[in-house]
Amino acid sequence: MLKTILAATSVAAALAMPAFAQSAADPGGVWKDRWGTTFTFELCGDGTQLCGTLNDIQGDSRTEENLAFVDKQVVKAEQTAPGTWEGQIALNGGNAKAIVELTGPDTIKLTGCQLLCSSIEYQRVS
Repeated sequence: MLKTILAATSVAAALAMPAFAQSAADPGGVWKDRWGTTFTFELCGDGTQLCGTLNDIQGDSRTEENLAFVDKQVVKAEQTAPGTWEGQIALNGGNAKAIVELTGPDTIKLTGCQLLCSSIEYQRVS
């Protein structure tokens, strides 16, 4: 009986994993941080690259310098692993290393590194 339960659990887990993997690997959509800044991310190039457009910027980052990037593509990254992209982000008048990670089906972490690294989590809103 225990073997039957373990087998059924294994089958259910195996069937659920591809659905999560597929949704977790899809970064397309609009993403919002806790201050209200929004990005639109989509696969681009050959379909494995990630492009991000800054839709709006709020909070302490809402400076004249950063407002110039609104409605512009500011992230371009290459996929390095499932759900992970590394590339560049336009940041504070220059470029910085960017790491974008899907940490869940509706959560993405964007890390920008100049001298130091800083990460912000975004929630999918559409």
